Amino acid sequence: MQVTRSMNFSMTIGWLYPDLMSTYGDRGNVIVLEKRCLWRGIECIVKKIFVNDAPEVVLSCDLFMMGGAQDLQQEIVNRDLSGKKGELLLKKLNDGVPGLLVCGAYQFLGKYYKAADGTIIKGLSFFDMYTAHPGTQVDRCIGNIIIEWKGKQLVGFENHGGRTHIADKSQTFAKVIKGYGNNGTDQTEGMIYKNVIGTYLHGPILPKNPEVADFLIEKALEKKFTKSIELTSLDNKLESKAKSVIIRRLQTPHRE
Repeated sequence: MQVTRSMNFSMTIGWLYPDLMSTYGDRGNVIVLEKRCLWRGIECIVKKIFVNDAPEVVLSCDLFMMGGAQDLQQEIVNRDLSGKKGELLLKKLNDGVPGLLVCGAYQFLGKYYKAADGTIIKGLSFFDMYTAHPGTQVDRCIGNIIIEWKGKQLVGFENHGGRTHIADKSQTFAKVIKGYGNNGTDQTEGMIYKNVIGTYLHGPILPKNPEVADFLIEKALEKKFTKSIELTSLDNKLESKAKSVIIRRLQTPHRE
């Protein structure tokens, strides 16, 4: 079914821990999701979810977004999700509710994160993967990145010390064309399981890559309204031009 402005569609975005997990402009992802809904006449509510909010707050959400953070913030979030709130969030994700989990949030949804000092931060084990920081003497994975997803090139910026290793490579979100990705060695970037995307792409990812935003919106509506959804097209000329410039710049050899 193609979405038109005359239809009465609505959705709620659950923005997890905007005060703790939102580095490198990850707020921009929420803005893009909201705007691309509104431009299509889809009512969109953004619900900010904080530490100590009642666990049931996640039950009304149709799409989840959580950004990156440092180790301390992840520990705080870990404690908040260690009980019923985490159980309800996992149930929603396992039932097919989509999500975008960036950097620290992506790591947190794995089995565990091993910090540079050896501290183990247990994750929610939604993704079958783990992340380990190789130590402060090893360079961070930092810089602009190009990846290939569904035959399309996406761009972003990564800045992470941990190296992520996923158990099933068929669940890789994208292939690295230029950059580090999950670990800098196997050309994998991120992970996708059920309808949830984990990725290291900041920048933020969605303004530069609106096709990913539309994928998430479609999945959210399909889950909520239990029918196949085809979003009406939007004019992405500016986004496409910006992406082309970035790709060309990154793929052009530097001259001394």
